[in-house]
Order: sequence, then C-alpha cells, then structure tokens
Amino acid sequence: MASNALSGGYRLTRLVLEKTSRAQKNVFQLLPSVWRDSGRSYSVAPEESKDSSAGESEAEKKLKLEVERLGVETKTLSEKVGDLEDKYKRSLADRENLRNRLTKQIEDAKLFGIQGFCKDLLEVADILNKATESVPKEEVKDHNPHLKNLYEGLTMTEAQLLKVFTRHGLLQVNPLNDKFDPNLHEALFEQEVQGKQPGTVVVVSKVGYKLHERCIRPALVGVAKGS
Repeated sequence: MASNALSGGYRLTRLVLEKTSRAQKNVFQLLPSVWRDSGRSYSVAPEESKDSSAGESEAEKKLKLEVERLGVETKTLSEKVGDLEDKYKRSLADRENLRNRLTKQIEDAKLFGIQGFCKDLLEVADILNKATESVPKEEVKDHNPHLKNLYEGLTMTEAQLLKVFTRHGLLQVNPLNDKFDPNLHEALFEQEVQGKQPGTVVVVSKVGYKLHERCIRPALVGVAKGS
C-alpha cells in the first residue's frame, strides 16, 4: 500500500514538472528575440545608437549652416557680378556712343570745314553775277569787242567758279516757281500773282546755296499770296 502511494506521488510530481517545463518553454517562445540576448549587449547597443544619431544630427546641423552661408555668399557674389556686368555694358555703350559722335564730328569737319571759306566766296559769285546781269545783251556784239570780251570773260569766270563749288559739294539754290521751303528760302515779301498757287516762289532776289544738303545761305525770295 505504501508502494502504491509512492508510485502515485512520483507520477504526480513528474506531471507537475512536465507541465511547468512546458509552460516555461511557451513563455520563452513568446518573449522578443532581443530579450534572449545577453544583458550586456542589450544595454550597450541603444547607447551607441543614440550617440551615433546625436553625432549625425550635429554634423547635419553644421552642414546645413555651411550650405546656408555659402548660399548667402553666392547670392551676394551673383548680385555683385550682375552689377559689374551692367556697369560694363553701360561703359561699352557709352564708349560706342562717344566713338560714333567723334566719327560723326570728324566726318562733318571734313565735309563742312570749308563752310566759312565758301561763304566768303559766295560774295565773289554774287558780284560776278551782278556784273554779267548789268551788261545789256544787245550791246554784246562784234562791233563792241571790248565789252564782248569782258562779258565773255566774266561769264566764263562765273561758270568756272560754279564748277569749283559743285566739285566741293556747294550747290546753288534758285527756287523760282518752286514751292516755298522755309528751310531753304527766306521770304522778303508776298504779292498776288495771276496763275500762281499761293506759296509759290515768284521772285528770287538772291540765290541761295547749300553745302552737302546743309543750307549755308537761304535764297531771298518773293512768294505768291492767295487772293
């Protein structure tokens, strides 16, 4: 009977141990795999991770600050470059304008440098013209050879002088029967003239001259007036 009791107690103890062992295995299986690592590994790894992330964060901050500084510096330099480029272009434009003005002045000096000299010669041309006009045409005959030779000499001199004028760009302006142009003509009077449109030049008291399209002396004229 005692043998039966021992045998029953042994089986009961063995059953409890088996159940306890099985329960421990189930609990152990449910725990995260990290808990099965050593306590030393578990405690050091998070600290190292934190230190690494903190180091990376500090480096990122420094890098961002450096990038911002370089961005500001780049913007400042870009503005300076733009300002210098604008000044350079303005300087080139000013220099080109100055060169064009100087070139134009040199060309005008070549063309109109003789303007004062031409004005003085116009007086000579006027005297020759009056001299030839004052000679009666009916008196210029073979029976009056002295007057004829003088008249022919005056007309030839006047013609040669006009050729010299033309060679140097000085042209005579005789606007008889032309439309009055205030840029080339100077009106001395107005009068009613039959068959003439108002504003037409009907009398030329003194011919005008222009040097290379520049009027150096306007023609003195009389203009037809409307009725």
